[in-house]
Amino acid sequence: MNTKPTNVAARFAARGSVRVFSDKPLENNVLDNILAAASHAPTTGNMQLYSVVVSRRPEALGQLRKLHQGQPCVTGCQALLTFCADLRRFSRWCELRKADCGFDNAGGMMTAVVDATIFAQQFVAVAEECGLGTVYLGTVMYDLQGFRRQLELPEGVMPLFSIAVGYPAAQPQPSDRLPLEAVVHRESYADPSDADIEAFYAARESAPEAARFIAENNKETLAQVFAEVRYPRSVNMAVTEGLKDFLHF
Repeated sequence: MNTKPTNVAARFAARGSVRVFSDKPLENNVLDNILAAASHAPTTGNMQLYSVVVSRRPEALGQLRKLHQGQPCVTGCQALLTFCADLRRFSRWCELRKADCGFDNAGGMMTAVVDATIFAQQFVAVAEECGLGTVYLGTVMYDLQGFRRQLELPEGVMPLFSIAVGYPAAQPQPSDRLPLEAVVHRESYADPSDADIEAFYAARESAPEAARFIAENNKETLAQVFAEVRYPRSVNMAVTEGLKDFLHF
């Protein structure tokens, strides 16, 4: 039995996010073909509870860059796609067809979040197979109302994240990842021991950039950089309050 990775598997294993793009134009028909292919991704009950807003005008990208906390790739990419959980379109169809739609709740929104995320990742996979580069931007969660206003999103449509896309200026470096045994469990969940945790994170903690991150942030460990600087409790609580305000469930 041949257990060597296929060419596709090898490409996925070597992929990395792209934050710097060339000035090579991305034609609208190319982008539309990728989106059309991505729309064939799996979806709950064939409902497609998602939408995507494509931003390409320089003035719009400039405003979105402010919302994305000044990230340069927003104005440096050829297109910025904001993926949304969309309950509005399906609910309106149900209303027109005299169907009782019970999606106006957290359960319905979770279904839409799953659908939108699968669609987005399918877009990334197809785009990168076509020679494009992509990067996810999770900063949408930090200002849901700001993105709602900028993108003119109606009730029932929640922005989740953006993806910057374009032709890469250089070959991206592969993303570092935890070993497979850290994330794959056989038959049932195997709660890792302290020794397992140490082994899982050993390579990441010993990487040259880890020491730099620790020093730059005046911390003692890489975990402190992640949990106390990049994604602190205060930020997560602010996102939580923003979700409460946005959803009204």
